[in-house]
Amino acid sequence: MNGGARKKRNLRRYLVAGVLVWLPILATIGVVSFMLRLMDRTLLLLPPSYRPEALVGFSLPGLGALFALIVLLLTGLLVTNLIGRRLVIWGEELLNRIPLVRTVYGGVKSFAESVFSQSNAFRKVVMVEYPRAGVWSIGFLTAEDVPEVSDKLGEPHVAVYLSAALNATAGYLVIVPRRQVVELDMSVDEAMKMIITCGVVVPHASHTGAARVQRALPAA
Repeated sequence: MNGGARKKRNLRRYLVAGVLVWLPILATIGVVSFMLRLMDRTLLLLPPSYRPEALVGFSLPGLGALFALIVLLLTGLLVTNLIGRRLVIWGEELLNRIPLVRTVYGGVKSFAESVFSQSNAFRKVVMVEYPRAGVWSIGFLTAEDVPEVSDKLGEPHVAVYLSAALNATAGYLVIVPRRQVVELDMSVDEAMKMIITCGVVVPHASHTGAARVQRALPAA
């Protein structure tokens, strides 16, 4: 009886060990394959006679990533000179005249500028008491001050994005008093892993310096 139970435990341990090895590998392959297929669609910008199928007789997976990189570099080179900037301004003025397009373009541009600029947006991991007192949620500081809210309420307020578990692109934006925000030392990558895995992957205290966590962000 004990021998049968031991065999079942060993079998379960082997299965779990196999899943832990193959699941991250398969997930990584799936994500990378999806990104490469998505980038390969940029080859549709080329004339049909210049596409890999016409030149070598078959498709070349991953070539779209190289083409996308070249397009980004050339675009950056173009928009950093005077003529390119004028073209971008003219194009933005045209898009801003279209109601629905204006809203989508403006929102995406503002988000991209915040993430890729030198600001502190999404560069600090914080905790706030949400959705009720005594329950803490991990989020990302997106704005160190919300002037209108701070003026209306009489104290500095910050904007914090709380990501949903499993799907980090879904979540909530909360505006809370600066004194109620606890800044953490864990990196954005560590916090994202913790959120996506529903807390299964937790950063070690030695990596985050948890003993040095401050009660609140410094006053503005």
